[in-house]
Amino acid sequence: MQDLEELGLLAAPLPENCGGLGLDGTNIAVLCEALGQGLVVEPLTENVILAGRLLADTVTDAPEAAELLDGVATGETRVALAHAEAGGRGGLLWVETAAKATGDGWCLDGAKACVPCGAGVSAYIVSARIEGAPQDRSGLGLWLVPTETPGLVQHNWRLVDGSVAVSLELRNVTVAAGMRLGGALVELEATQAVAQLARAAEALGIMDRMLAETTEYLRTREQFGSRLASFQAIQHRMVAQYAVREQARGLLNRAIVSWATGEFERAVAAVTAYIASTALTFGHEMIQFHGGMGVTEELAIGHAHKRLMMLTRWPLSPEVAMEQYASLLAA
Repeated sequence: MQDLEELGLLAAPLPENCGGLGLDGTNIAVLCEALGQGLVVEPLTENVILAGRLLADTVTDAPEAAELLDGVATGETRVALAHAEAGGRGGLLWVETAAKATGDGWCLDGAKACVPCGAGVSAYIVSARIEGAPQDRSGLGLWLVPTETPGLVQHNWRLVDGSVAVSLELRNVTVAAGMRLGGALVELEATQAVAQLARAAEALGIMDRMLAETTEYLRTREQFGSRLASFQAIQHRMVAQYAVREQARGLLNRAIVSWATGEFERAVAAVTAYIASTALTFGHEMIQFHGGMGVTEELAIGHAHKRLMMLTRWPLSPEVAMEQYASLLAA
């Protein structure tokens, strides 16, 4: 993260009101695609594009929380979104964590199943329900909870791509009234759409890297006295995966040009659903072309595939991503 901060990449995706450059969809996609090509497994999307932008968008009426925002752009402060719960299937509506007003603040009680890149952060943005049933659109709120708050229990575990996630227990956690953020579901949906654009761009960059390295390998590796690239069956399989990559790029470009329009969320859902359903097969093919070497630590192919697995399973599985896209089409 320090290298990203020195390059100005931590501040770049953030709004200008907190020291950022206010990058639009095109620039965010270009940045994340380059990170994917370099297999840079850093929490830029989770801690900055998602949690950082969400904090910047909702901190207006939270004076105590605003103090933490100043350090996000410099890397001195890291925040993570604690929203996903066990019954949610990756959707944004399912929240069982309860929030109750106290004399001078709020009391939060519940659990968050998975907070990617949640280890070592300064605070969590925690979603909780003031009223209503778990899937109601109304009744939600957001609170900034410092990691050292009494009653906040963290359990760290490592994900498939090597990053560290956290599950949280909130046991009657009390926070000051000034730590409640403004807004809730609308801001969360908007920021999550930007984060999904970033994840899709990173996945496309990884696919670019895998396709380029596999193409070079097939052009140099010989079998039965001929280069592998000369075999027609392999050519057909490579063309099929090239088409997958190009379709993903087309859908990503559609999402980019839909930035700041009413079609943006739907376009992002389309590229998310497509990449989630095709990227793992793409990775499997690239590994197969390398044979046993494809899963060794010496080659980047195996590492890239693990990162693709993470990006295509979080926060939505392929099935849920397709359901979400279908619901937006029907709306």
